[in-house]
Amino acid sequence: MTVLALAGSPSLTSRSSALLHRAAALLGERGLAVSTLGLRDLPAEDLIEGHYGGPAAAALRARVHASSALLIATPVYKASFSGGLKAVLDLLDEKALAGKVVLPIATGGSLAHLLALEYTLKPVLSALGARHILASVFATEKQVSLTDDGAAVLDDELNQRLHAGVEQLARHVAPPPSERYDVGQLLAQARFSI
Repeated sequence: MTVLALAGSPSLTSRSSALLHRAAALLGERGLAVSTLGLRDLPAEDLIEGHYGGPAAAALRARVHASSALLIATPVYKASFSGGLKAVLDLLDEKALAGKVVLPIATGGSLAHLLALEYTLKPVLSALGARHILASVFATEKQVSLTDDGAAVLDDELNQRLHAGVEQLARHVAPPPSERYDVGQLLAQARFSI
């Protein structure tokens, strides 16, 4: 199963992107293949002008189509998710997220922005066909610090919530463990009467 991690921040030193990479690494530890796509991976002109028919948009749609789940991270600006992320989502097909599990991740200046995902991002995800949107992982700037190399350092409470969100996503997309049977052992244990 493949998970697409979509970074919605235009900043190179973004807390939301660092949190996204941390979640992607946790999924990787669980054996899930995760690929990452950020705003800087798409031509700015295509995003600004909404080039739905361009090759970058087609490649984006193909990656979303091939994924089982999405991690979507965004900073909260002015009580909403980032405009750059909205530009990316606008390049998707109408029901591009149908059948996909989505874990929204966001960072904001304070807990006052906590509901921004409920009122702004989740309706857009629903309009794109997502019906299984997991509980968001929201972090304040105080809960996430960045090391010099850009790695996220999380406070304990946020770390627990991120692990819980990742675990929930993994349970939804990971194939159930296959039960293996040793037919010879089953026959030896069976009691047949003739």
